Amino acid sequence: MSDVTARHRLRSVATTLAVALTLTLAAAAGCDNRKDPPLPSVLDKLRESHIDGQPKIKIGVATTEPLMGELRNGVHGGFDVEIARYLAAFLGFAGDQRIEWVSLATEDRIPALQGGVVDLVVSSFSMTEEREKLVSFAGPYFVTTQEVMVPVRLKNRIRTIEDLRRPEYRICTSGGSTTEAELEKHDVKAYVVKEVGDCVRGIREGRYDAVSTDETILAGFLSLYPKEFEIVDMPFGTSELLGVGVPIGDPALRDLVAFALQKSYLQGRSGLSSPWLTAYNRTLGPWLKADKSQPQPLNVPKLVDFDDKAPVR
Repeated sequence: MSDVTARHRLRSVATTLAVALTLTLAAAAGCDNRKDPPLPSVLDKLRESHIDGQPKIKIGVATTEPLMGELRNGVHGGFDVEIARYLAAFLGFAGDQRIEWVSLATEDRIPALQGGVVDLVVSSFSMTEEREKLVSFAGPYFVTTQEVMVPVRLKNRIRTIEDLRRPEYRICTSGGSTTEAELEKHDVKAYVVKEVGDCVRGIREGRYDAVSTDETILAGFLSLYPKEFEIVDMPFGTSELLGVGVPIGDPALRDLVAFALQKSYLQGRSGLSSPWLTAYNRTLGPWLKADKSQPQPLNVPKLVDFDDKAPVR
């Protein structure tokens, strides 16, 4: 091999190495450019949501469901109301003076969200595929079942779904509820009223013989009339996942509520007291037979929560 040929080959190798090094550096630079963007913060999401800048947050709740959502002596109380207060505080609306409570019947929850009457609904709102076409949900924050409550005089006569079908018994439930659809699916004829309280009042007055709805709601009325009623262990249908209703056009608000529920869930999992556990022990806990714990919310976003505190407005 001549010196000229050797020098030519060395130059070719050097050129090849230089090109390879350039490509490697370019690829590395490209990798750096493809890094995931920084996570959004709670404050970023708040600025995206329709509640940003509002003096108050409007929350739809029940006012006639003991232990869940009731209005007594001008004060809202119950498990759902306590969860709503926690969420409001997380969103920057701490204290009842920053909350506009809106009383909603079961059948009014979806129209209230769609019409902008409320910003959130926390009112025994079961998450279903059909409803998710109309509103958004964050949660679940509770898992319950559909049950039946009967007066003590009938506790040995109404024990099964077959008993509910018997024509001599008048079964009552609230309109627009998942229970109404479930009873129909099981060929149980039901009298449909506006609120579960109307069913309970009707049983006490002799117009109905049984009421069916979520176990949580029935527990509330049992707490009012413990000697008059009994809850029959007759679950029919799947578990009910209770979620927080959010307008379908505000994904940022849905993400914030889901993130807040996840914070409470993680506190409980770590063995600490949590907003959820505090609310449960104050309300439903003493009246539900089985031990309950907060379920893990679904589709929780990753957010930066500065100082682990809600922003001050």
